[in-house]
Amino acid sequence: MHIPDGFLSTPVWIILYIIAIIFVALSIRWCRENLDEKYTPLLAVLAAGIFAIMSFNLPVPFGSSGHLLGAALVAIIFCSPYAAILVLSVVLIIQALFFGDGGITALGANIFNMGVVGGFVGYYGFISLRNKVGEYPSIFIASWAACFIAAVVAAIEMALSGTFPLVEGILFMGGYHAMIGIIEAVITVIIIKGIDATRPDLLAFNREQ
Repeated sequence: MHIPDGFLSTPVWIILYIIAIIFVALSIRWCRENLDEKYTPLLAVLAAGIFAIMSFNLPVPFGSSGHLLGAALVAIIFCSPYAAILVLSVVLIIQALFFGDGGITALGANIFNMGVVGGFVGYYGFISLRNKVGEYPSIFIASWAACFIAAVVAAIEMALSGTFPLVEGILFMGGYHAMIGIIEAVITVIIIKGIDATRPDLLAFNREQ
């Protein structure tokens, strides 16, 4: 999922940088307005955990990689896609600058794909399905969809850049992450269920009931 340097054409990575900067600014504003000292440690722990799970990459044909995201997990816990954007942005910036995981020119695209797409799909998938299929089934589906759709979007971006063909890109990126997404969904359900059992006050959707 981490797109390296050279995989995106200049117009594509510039546009995605601009979009990413806008969403990062919105996530910082969300943080200032909604986050207090009670929930900051949880956000930090989630960031550290996501950094760890994203470090385990599976190679995907054409030079990209597959891994767990964690965007849906953060978005659902805090009931905001902007929480996911904030966490994923910090993680991706550190990985790109200090560990060479993901390109510098592709950083905007990686933040958009994993943070913005992953966060919005995860949160709104959960919200839209919660009353229809139940809390934990909706978390499972939303987490899987966040991982899968983020990968498909990355494949489309690279196809638009001429890196590899669209159909093959979606087949490999989507196929790999459809399987990875199942693992992500299971882990997300387990973590949220654990928090709900021990500290239900930390889950924003409990406070909204």
